[in-house]
Amino acid sequence: MTSPDALVRVATARGVTTLTLDSPHNRNALSTPLMTQLLAGLAAAVADDAVRAIVLDHTGPVFCSGADLKETAAAYASGSVPAGMLGDVLVAVRECPKPVLARVAGPARAGGLGLIAAADLAVCAEEATFAFTEVRIGVIPAVISATVLPRLHPRAAAELYLTGDTFDGRRAAEIGLVTAAVPADALDAAVERYCASLVKGAPKALAGTKALLRRPAATDLRAEITELAALSTGYFLSEEGREGVLAFREKRPAAWVPAAD
Repeated sequence: MTSPDALVRVATARGVTTLTLDSPHNRNALSTPLMTQLLAGLAAAVADDAVRAIVLDHTGPVFCSGADLKETAAAYASGSVPAGMLGDVLVAVRECPKPVLARVAGPARAGGLGLIAAADLAVCAEEATFAFTEVRIGVIPAVISATVLPRLHPRAAAELYLTGDTFDGRRAAEIGLVTAAVPADALDAAVERYCASLVKGAPKALAGTKALLRRPAATDLRAEITELAALSTGYFLSEEGREGVLAFREKRPAAWVPAAD
């Protein structure tokens, strides 16, 4: 059961764990307590064999306002700021062996965009707004660049990083920050459709596919194809591969697909 003092709410149903940022008083800012709870929620979802996919959600009108600047200001006296943990969160989301989908119903700024970019899929409301506001407070979008820059078109990245200008959900989809932008009243249905597809994937195959998507560009095409052919053969011969092929031939759901309620 989630604690009443939790900043991240946890709920699991039909193979999907939803981690909901629940700190509306500071616009779901990435404070140390919130990030600590988010890391714990991710770890628990990864450890649960019944979980096939993870959704990052939020309460209140704002998805995430970025770093907790109140906490950052208080940390100046110690000569450090809590930016390091953001890196841990982005790595945990990006390298999570289970698919992660961000549901973005409202504005996201700075570090919140790093979180969205770290997710495998992201669906936002067309009305949601985004901005890389770092330059306007005298800092740079350093940590989040690890997840953001591989997503964005280079010209768009230069424009939006340097100007700090606000853009909407449609632009976010055009430049690759999110997977899709939909009308606000269609957001939940879009998230549900993606989740319904994700839970049909075999757990080890999903993890392997995520690793495949992170592979660096090949320098030796022949060697790359040889390695990938061996990888493919291994999956076909695996327990999941055998079950998947048999289920397809028998026209039934594979054993790993969660039962309908």
